[in-house]
Amino acid sequence: MTTSMLNPSVNHVGDDELPWADTGIGIELKVLRVSVDSGVWVVRNRFQAGVRIPRHRHTGPVEGYTLTGRWHYLEYDFWSTPGSYIFEPAYSVHTLDVPADNTEPTDVLFVISGVLLNLTDNDEIESVSDGPNTLAAYYALLEAQGLPRPAGVLG
Repeated sequence: MTTSMLNPSVNHVGDDELPWADTGIGIELKVLRVSVDSGVWVVRNRFQAGVRIPRHRHTGPVEGYTLTGRWHYLEYDFWSTPGSYIFEPAYSVHTLDVPADNTEPTDVLFVISGVLLNLTDNDEIESVSDGPNTLAAYYALLEAQGLPRPAGVLG
């Protein structure tokens, strides 16, 4: 089948084609898609009970969909539970927290635009992550865990 700009082909990756990479900090990671051209990257994070992500912001908007478990941002009064959707405008500051009394892992799909900026208590940038370096870290974690590099990550 021939594809073109007028008839692009649909890409697909099955859940079983992408292994979970253990980050060693209570978070498992799957990288589903990284587009260098658009700056969009799509990940699934599976958080263990009690995990807290450092306070951060993104240079572009982020969308999140909770599949299992529950979590919240320390700066807000809502809880995300299965079926919850969030939209973060660019540059909103938040600290992701998974309660210690969760009885199952919290699985969240994130569609991220731009760069993630981890912040110090003084709002200085402590570290930077983007799609390409998250994909490189995913591959390195898989290799360290003796898991094969998947062919299915979409660009």
